[in-house]
Amino acid sequence: MSSGVLVIFDQNQGQVRHVVLEILTVARNLALGSVTALTFGTDASKTLNMLGEYGADQVLFWEQDPFTRYSSDGFADAIASVVPELDPAVILFPASAWGKDLSPRLAELLNAGLATDCLSLRTNEENRVIATRPMYAGKVLAEVQIDTPIQMFSIRPNINAAVPSPTTPVVLDIAPVISEDSFKAVVTERKEVQSGVQELTEADIIVSGGRGIKAAENFKLLDQLAEVLGAAVGSSRPVADDGWVPHSYHIGQTGKVVSPTVYFAIGISGAIQHLAGISGSKYIVAINNDPEAPIFKVANYGIVGDLFQVVPRLTEEIRSLKAKN
Repeated sequence: MSSGVLVIFDQNQGQVRHVVLEILTVARNLALGSVTALTFGTDASKTLNMLGEYGADQVLFWEQDPFTRYSSDGFADAIASVVPELDPAVILFPASAWGKDLSPRLAELLNAGLATDCLSLRTNEENRVIATRPMYAGKVLAEVQIDTPIQMFSIRPNINAAVPSPTTPVVLDIAPVISEDSFKAVVTERKEVQSGVQELTEADIIVSGGRGIKAAENFKLLDQLAEVLGAAVGSSRPVADDGWVPHSYHIGQTGKVVSPTVYFAIGISGAIQHLAGISGSKYIVAINNDPEAPIFKVANYGIVGDLFQVVPRLTEEIRSLKAKN
């Protein structure tokens, strides 16, 4: 009978995103057996100590070619080839762009049900997993259960706590069965658009701008505020569509879904598509010169005023407070 949890994730030069540690904690709390972590690429084995710190019982590293460059079809075929030997009851992914690309491909190969962008997981009396996930642009939360033998879920970042539970992981030596034909599409280059800052989906504070910014060059005001706050910078969709910022900044129903502690919505009216992407924020601070803007209906704190006066003043006040402390 299948047992245990398989956590599949990407890494970069031996570094793992915080969401991976959150998922390992979720996997342990399910109490379904051993927790196995699988990752790929150059320096994958450098993640061993971190994975052990957060409770991985077993680890599997595929560092050799062709796993040094991401291929959704190739990676999916490789994972599917070893799942019968690992025999997990549950497979978990991060709800990142990487996870959202790979998980459905693997689900199809395994004929497994998949629930995406889950907020939390728990087990019922039959040891089946019940997932809580948002629906209808975040207006409701649904509890869903996967009825296939293998249950697959992707977990939204910044929702679950990452709690250390040190183990000494066993390094598995299981080679995938793959063919060169599997690697049809391969990532040839990776560029960091926002170097030196946290990825949007994992940022604790986000400063985001909309059309009220008026021009691309005015995003420097948000960059300055983000710098003093240690925040990431995002945007609404129209701003990204107009080319003011890269599309990697886009937050919303068709962009990135974020769950920061504090979300600054600056010059953003609050269209339903944008609100769907920020519904997991603990606190929303809105700055807009229109007192009737929909964003104020969901904001915890609101400032009605000219952002070109408010944002620089706010930046200077925060900088001053930090200097005193």
